[in-house]
Amino acid sequence: MPKIILNQAIVEDNWVKVDPEAELPVSGKVLLPYPLWLSGDFDAGAFEAVAVWIPNDTVFDEQAEKLTGLPVIAIDFPAFTDGRGYTLARQLRERFNYNGELRAIGDVLQDQLFYMTRCGFNSFAVREDKSIEEALQGLKPFSGAYQAALDKPQPLFAERWN
Repeated sequence: MPKIILNQAIVEDNWVKVDPEAELPVSGKVLLPYPLWLSGDFDAGAFEAVAVWIPNDTVFDEQAEKLTGLPVIAIDFPAFTDGRGYTLARQLRERFNYNGELRAIGDVLQDQLFYMTRCGFNSFAVREDKSIEEALQGLKPFSGAYQAALDKPQPLFAERWN
């Protein structure tokens, strides 16, 4: 079974990501493509649990409010150079008040994890050809951050005056 980083620990990944053109599994915990999940063209009762993975080119509309009840939302990073997933994560946390597991999937590398955490991710499916143990260390490279972000709303310079 593959492993992921969840809340700064390495754990078993018991979710199956379903590709858009693939057959649906017959049971288990599934991460459905966002368009399929929105369409409702599946039998949710056939699965232990249903969650969603979101392509990085998604533009949220009023339908996104339905996401808040899901246990997991995964955001796909097709290339490490594509940062649109960071924006989607912030939108889910700030605008839609999503409090569940927010997972980065796809081309996820150690160097990105600290910044992904700052945008609201708490789970990471590291690229298969990379060491998950080394990637876990990517969450601890800095003792602090200057800028305000989701994980620390007040910038460092403002703390001096408090």
